Amino acid sequence: MTTLPMVTAEENEVILKMLLQSGQQARQAASENFEVFEKGREDYVTTVDQALDQFLSAAFARHFPADGIVTEENQTSATAFSNHYRRLWFIDPIDGTEDFINRGEHYSIMVGLLQNHRPQAGWVYAPAQSRLYWGGAGWGLFQQDDQGKPLPLEPKPQVLGDSATLLLGDRDQRRFGVMIATQLPELTFEAIGSFGLKVLEVIKGEAGLYVYLNGRVKLWDTTGPLALAQAAGLICCDLDGSPIRFDANSIYPQSLIHRQPIIVGWPEYVTAFLPALRQAVLAVRQQELALDGS
Repeated sequence: MTTLPMVTAEENEVILKMLLQSGQQARQAASENFEVFEKGREDYVTTVDQALDQFLSAAFARHFPADGIVTEENQTSATAFSNHYRRLWFIDPIDGTEDFINRGEHYSIMVGLLQNHRPQAGWVYAPAQSRLYWGGAGWGLFQQDDQGKPLPLEPKPQVLGDSATLLLGDRDQRRFGVMIATQLPELTFEAIGSFGLKVLEVIKGEAGLYVYLNGRVKLWDTTGPLALAQAAGLICCDLDGSPIRFDANSIYPQSLIHRQPIIVGWPEYVTAFLPALRQAVLAVRQQELALDGS
């Protein structure tokens, strides 16, 4: 197996083992009672998120003591983004918490590696689906089921045609869905929970585009999945076609939220649909401004 220069084969094995252990805990917890708290408007955390966050934080600190480690549920860890670490790890203990709360299958545990403000590698584990994905540019893409055998993950572009599929989250569908459907009636909307699993749906050819517009996505949501997307040959850009950036000027420093909306898709899809998507989003925002001023 080819090894990414930034991650040794031994380090990768350690990460895979940690994710499998975390997934086992998540699967067990999903069948039991757990507490749910509201962190913000339509933003939830469970006691399972918190327990996995502590487990992964401690494990990464033990195995990667010289690196920066940022986790979703440890707010103080965000300061590592502003420090000068050679490698910076972002950990999301449960991506798609609402799906996990509802005992769904579309949640994941994610790890992303950032260096020089560029996503280098990603790991996405979907415990309820028994699927573990990892890889990066110059390394390749891989997957593993519960049997433990790693296999290549071959990107499969969705053919542009009658079955064109756009992944759009529930919040974005409520706000922008009608206008996007008006501008692009040929697109079929779908939505699943986890940001990382949506990106993998595009990589695997189940969708042509994933569009994220609501301004809440953070570095632990994006670093791993976008590393996988770039390795697959997908375009990762904003509504103006500019690449998604991970530097300090492109991220809100305290929250680590991206300033850019995010488009992930096959080049043919981005070329075909980005202008109309941009027009639809602009039209909705202009309507909202007009209503606010009335």
